[in-house]
Amino acid sequence: MILVTGGAGFIGANFILEWLGCGDEAVLNIDKLTYAGNIDNLAPLKSDARHIFVRADIGDTSTIGTLLKKYQPRAIVHFAAESHVDRSIHGPADFIETNIVGTFRLLESARAYWQSLPDDARQSFRFLHVSTDEVYGSLSADDPAFSEMTPYAPNSPYSASKASSDHLVRAYYHTYRLPTLTTNCSNNYGPRQFPEKLIPLMIINALAGKALPVYGDGKNIRDWLYVDDHCSAIRTVLAKGVPGEVYNIGGNAEMANIDVVHTLCRLLKEIYPDKDFTEQITFVKDRPGHDRRYAINAEKICTQLGWRPRETFATGLAKTIRWYLDHQDWLDAVNNKTYQQWIDRHYVQG
Repeated sequence: MILVTGGAGFIGANFILEWLGCGDEAVLNIDKLTYAGNIDNLAPLKSDARHIFVRADIGDTSTIGTLLKKYQPRAIVHFAAESHVDRSIHGPADFIETNIVGTFRLLESARAYWQSLPDDARQSFRFLHVSTDEVYGSLSADDPAFSEMTPYAPNSPYSASKASSDHLVRAYYHTYRLPTLTTNCSNNYGPRQFPEKLIPLMIINALAGKALPVYGDGKNIRDWLYVDDHCSAIRTVLAKGVPGEVYNIGGNAEMANIDVVHTLCRLLKEIYPDKDFTEQITFVKDRPGHDRRYAINAEKICTQLGWRPRETFATGLAKTIRWYLDHQDWLDAVNNKTYQQWIDRHYVQG
């Protein structure tokens, strides 16, 4: 069995679904079910005995310790995090509490559990921490892509909190020899992503006839990674990664935000040929500290562990659009009044 934190969220849920689709090893899924945690993401596993769900906070060391002792997982895959930059700007406290304090407490629980294991189980145990490329800061147009050796330079409360958690994970390896692995990924997209993020927000607004809000001049560049490719990379790192090492995961798909939106509009027009979705594009006031460019050098995981992304941005985006079109019930469940009020407040036209 493995333990997954944040397994009802976007990436965590996709990881669990893929994990159980590839084999029979059970998953203990711990999720606090905050606004972005959606147990409906795991609806296909409703009657699957291989998936055990417990609603719990990673910072609750008593509960986590009890669960570790009861289920004896061979690995922890740590997704649980507050992850939206805009929300971190308007309310950083939750990011400090979950991403830093929560990770610290989880590490303490994992260390106590790991130290209690017999020698063979202790040798094979792994703690895999899922992080982000945003910890590296911002690149100019001519800068080389982020490598695992790039100095940290976080520019938002979100990225600073993730950088802090990365440092804690590193420290627990070097100080206590807890066998940790860290992955830093580029921008994920795909099915089940909460619609505050760029791609699902654009899909939903386009179909609803609403404005497609693009920050600033739309030329901020991100490297896009289809979520299933990310999940396969995490499986690879868990199986083959060297304890104490960091692995960058990217999709080889650098693209400006405005080009992402135009690509999405073009793909939607192929489905709805009578509509010109580009007419809905609206530029809005840029957010504070908006990093200009991210790019991932994923050579290490490719050459050392043999992983490569399968999807191009075009194929991944087409699959993403089709999933949202086919899951209106999922959208209706997450698209509630509170969420709409938040969107209206933070994407005001500028």
